[in-house]
Amino acid sequence: MRRGQGIARTLLDHLLQDAKDRGIERISVETGSMDFFAPARALYTRAGFTPCAPFGSYRDDPSGTYLSRRG
Repeated sequence: MRRGQGIARTLLDHLLQDAKDRGIERISVETGSMDFFAPARALYTRAGFTPCAPFGSYRDDPSGTYLSRRG
């Protein structure tokens, strides 16, 4: 793995800017709740995502973490 090089953050920033340019008001993501997914949760939190209820076809699941961000 190549953690710590900023690749995921660069991709996420690009996605967030593209969504903003398209007028998308909310972005929601699902990731795992296990320790293995802690870096993903930290990435989303640093990018301004906050916990939210399950969305779309997701159902409340203890192995899932749901996050969302406006703009």
